[in-house]
Parts: sequence; structure tokens; C-alpha cells
Amino acid sequence: MAIPPGFVDELRNRTSVSEIVGKRVKLIKKGREHSGLCPFHNEKTPSFTVNDDKGFYHCFGCGAHGSALDFVMNTEGLNFPEAVERLAVQAGMEVPQDTPQQRERIEKRNTLYDVMEAACAYYERVLRMPEGQIGLSYLRERGLSEEIIKRFRLGYSPNIQGGLKAALKRDGIEDHLMIEAGLLIQPDDPNRKPYERFRERVMFPITDRRGKVIAFGGRILGDGKPKYLNSPETPLFHKGTILYGLAQAREEAYKRDQIIVTEGYMDVIGLAQGGFCNAVAPLGTALTEEQIQLLWKMCKTPLLCFDGDAAGQRASARGAERALPHLKPGYSLHFVHLPAGEDPDSLIKEEGAAAMQTVLDEAIPLSELLWRMESEGKNFETAEDRALLEDSLKKHAFQIEDESVKHHFLSALKDRMWKEIRAKKETKPFQPRRDWKNEKKNHHTHLEAKSSLNTKINAEKWRETLLIAAVILHPELIDEVGERLGLLIFTSESLDKLRQEVLKTVDGDLGLDSRALQSHLEKNGFSGPLKSLLSQFHAPNGGKFIGHETFLHPDRPIEDVLRGWEHTFKLYMMERDLAAEFKELKRRLKEEMTPQALSQFQAHQKLMGIIDADEDEASGYSYKNDEQDLFD
Repeated sequence: MAIPPGFVDELRNRTSVSEIVGKRVKLIKKGREHSGLCPFHNEKTPSFTVNDDKGFYHCFGCGAHGSALDFVMNTEGLNFPEAVERLAVQAGMEVPQDTPQQRERIEKRNTLYDVMEAACAYYERVLRMPEGQIGLSYLRERGLSEEIIKRFRLGYSPNIQGGLKAALKRDGIEDHLMIEAGLLIQPDDPNRKPYERFRERVMFPITDRRGKVIAFGGRILGDGKPKYLNSPETPLFHKGTILYGLAQAREEAYKRDQIIVTEGYMDVIGLAQGGFCNAVAPLGTALTEEQIQLLWKMCKTPLLCFDGDAAGQRASARGAERALPHLKPGYSLHFVHLPAGEDPDSLIKEEGAAAMQTVLDEAIPLSELLWRMESEGKNFETAEDRALLEDSLKKHAFQIEDESVKHHFLSALKDRMWKEIRAKKETKPFQPRRDWKNEKKNHHTHLEAKSSLNTKINAEKWRETLLIAAVILHPELIDEVGERLGLLIFTSESLDKLRQEVLKTVDGDLGLDSRALQSHLEKNGFSGPLKSLLSQFHAPNGGKFIGHETFLHPDRPIEDVLRGWEHTFKLYMMERDLAAEFKELKRRLKEEMTPQALSQFQAHQKLMGIIDADEDEASGYSYKNDEQDLFD
């Protein structure tokens, strides 16, 4: 089967040679190239290089040279069609059939490229003519140099009906081609002639990554609407897959290993005028998946730099949400926060390139952006507020498909949440726990008893005690918590037997109150365990509930009891999960002492230490004011 050359070219454009080669060769990036040990001959010193910009690999030792397709054929033993099929699947493309219609489509695309090039040259010429002086004056007032105007091929569409059409017809281009290219608009009335889409606008040519003109954006000068007008979708132009300025930015982006994503044409051009020639922009929409993948071919952590207003913040949020499912090890986004009311162009003009560089240097990672989005301006002093914050953050993290990235992302958000909560606690004066009914009596006795109790009972068993005690003292909880309690298996054998008996008894008689339930348990051989369990919630003088578990008190509203139970269950499950993961990390560390394994182990060790510290710190605090919230 003959594969259309146009499709192969598009496949090469969408394929990163370093990504394909990197699956078999360990590559190290050096400037615009990657290097590694050649897979085609034995060597000890790397002489094998990969250049994504030029689209090939080359070995200076054995002379091996080729594209991503050549590499797949030579390393996997595939023929050309098989290699094309393999890379097309990875790129999300469908290999076209070699038909007359397909050949005709490719010829049509090449013709449309010629049409768009002719239009671009026309707009450039008009900019230098009397009819275009208003456009040239505007560009110069914006501080653009002749070099920048020429680099971006800026032009002007005059208020001359039929000017573009006449100029292109002299080159033999017919109306139907100009309509198909999006330059002319055909009225619904077939008796009316096509008219030009762009008039009285500064023209910004939009190119593909090779620099071929595929569309235009036009900015009106004056009060007309819309302010910016883009070409429609055409056989050449699909705006969700294109980044404005990419052809001009590629070389500098590779050199700096950094690419800046900003909002519009003038932001890209203004940054270039200020010396930042590695900027691109989506075309009036939020970043798409295709655009993010395109950015990642340029560098691993593109910088999103949108205006310092509400719209810019929304654009950052949309970009973050769009990227989350596609994050992979080493690939993410960073975010630049411009001062309120500023855009890149205005910041450079008013404060200089150094101020812009300072802002870029202060870019924040994606996890920090999400934290700020969900926490800024909000109060999370109470457990309910913290639970809401936690759920919001987890919803973001769970969008990540890569399990390794998801794990570390959750860890980063956990650490961020703990630091914030602990910082807030450190600013508050110590307030010892008071009895729920009598706020001023006996709290020293309660603190002493609670402290003694915590030194004797480990956290896991203590939480098991709380979970079952709550149901014994408040059997009406069973409607809300029975299913979860039934799925647990307590580590304490005696508590687990009590759990099973409580569930069996309450399920059989939903009308039981606490006194009747306790009586039933005593009659069925659980008198000792029951007495031992309930005695843990009274001070030695007998009768007063102690510690921050006063949500268990028989007179507390059922809503308070349920909140306390939910919170305890959350801590219990989280600690069990952490312990299991910690055990697995410890096993991995023994098998293979790698920096990554050690880092993960130390991070979990630190987190478990924080949990223990906060558990001790919680002693003597009221449950309602100081309960802890963690990620499940």
C-alpha cells in the first residue's frame, strides 16, 4: 500500500524522535540535542545524538542516521508501512488509504498553501502603502521594530472592496479557492458576489510549525466588532491544534529549554520585542490536549503566563484542568502570575525585561496553583471546612491517569495542607479541652487522664474503640455507618468480636436504644469487654467524659456524633493505608536502594511523624475546634 507523502510528513511533525528513541536508549539532554549510547554498535562513550528540531538521530561512531520511522524499522524489524502504522497509533492518527480521492486532497492542500502565501504577501505589501499607513502607525506606536514586524510578517487589510480578490486573481487564484481558504465569504444569496472576510484590520499570519501560512487573525483599528477576528476552520487550519508564533519560537525554546504560553498575538510579539523570543499563544481558546502535547515536545514544563485579571486566572485554571489527565513523569505545567492589570507587553514596556524575567523566575508548579485556587480567600478552621478543601484537592488529583504522578501529586498536596494547618495552629494560643457541659470544672484532671490514656493505647486500637463505642452509645447511627462498620476487620480480636455482635444485634432490632443494647451485650457474654471499653471515657472520679471524644456523650445531638464518627473513620482508614504503603516502600527500599525509593520512603516517614505529632498535640483540645483532617 502506497502511503501519501503528506501523511508521512504530518506523522513526522507529530512525532518526537527523542520520545521514540528514549524508549530504548537512555538519553541526556544537552542544549537542543539529546545524547546517549548508540543502540546500533557497542560503545562506552556516547556518540549517539538525537535532534527533535531537525527530526533525526545520528551516530558519529557507526554512522547510523535516520528519522523516528527509521529507528523503529531498524530496532523492531518492521517494514515501512508497519512502522508508519506503529507510530500513527501512538500519535492518534489513522493511516489513510491510497485512493484517488486521497491524492486529490493532498494536491488541494498544497494549492491552499499557495493561496494563503499569496494573501500574506498582499497584506504585507499593503502595510507599506498609503492605504496601510494607519496599520503601520499602530504597530510602531506599540513599540514594534522593523525586524519584529518582518519576522512575524505583519500586514494590513485595507478598506478596499475587492482589493485582495483582484490581487490574487492576477496570480490565477479563483474565488472558490479563496472561499475554501477562508479569505472570502460566500453570501447565502447566490446572486451576491463573495466578499472579503478581513477589512480595516492589522493582519497577523498564523503558520504551522514549519512556517507555512494557514490562517490569519485580524485586529480592527477603531470601535468595530469583533476586536479580533480569526480565519474559520479550513482544510489547513484547525485552531485547537495550532499555537500562534510556534515557528518563530521553536529555536529559542529549544535553546532555553523553556516555552512561554500567553494569551494573544500582541503578547507573543511584545515578548519577542522585549527579548523573549520563546513565546506562543493559543488562538482565543483554552489550551487543548493537542496543544499541550505540542508544548511538551518543546520542553517538559511550559510556563503559562496569562494576564493578571480574572479572565487570565480563569485561563490558567482551564489550562491546569486540561493538563491533569495527561501529566506524566517529568512533564507538567508551571504558572506565572502577572501583577493585577498587567499583560506581558505592558509589563515589559513599563518596567522593562528584567521585571518580566523576575516574574518568570517566580513561576509556581501546577500543584501550588491548584492549592491556591481552592484555598485562597477561604476559611478552613473547622473540620467540615477542611474536609471540603480536602475533597476539592483530591478531585483534581484523581484526574491524573499516571499512577506514579498521582501518588506524588497527592503527597505534595498533603504536605501543603499539613503545613498550612500547622502554621495556623502555631499562631493560636494553647486552649486546653473543657468538659462539654461544665466549661470550667475539672479540666486539669481531664487533661491528665487523657494524656495517660494516650500513652497506653496505640492510635489504631483507640480509633477502633471510638468507632464501636459510638454505635453502642448511639445505636441510631447504624443507618448511616452500618455498612462501613460491617466492612471493617478490627486489629483487636476482642473489639472485632464486639463489633460483630453489635452489628448483628442492632440490625435485628433497629428500635434498640443504648441501654437495651448494653443489656443485651452483657447477657451474651460481653460484660467484661463492654465495661472495659466504656470505662475509657470517664475520669477516675467516675462519670465525666474526658478528652476530645466528647462527641460520644449520650446527650450529644446525633449530628455531632455522626460528624465525630466520620472524622474518626477517615483518620482510621488513612492511617491504615499509610501503614500498608509505608511497609511496601520499606520492602522496595531493601530490594533496591535508589534515590527515588529513598525519597518516597522518607516522605512517608515524615508524614507518619506529622500524624503522630498532631495526635499528641490534639490531647486536651476540644473535638469540634481542633479535629484533624487528612487525605484518605
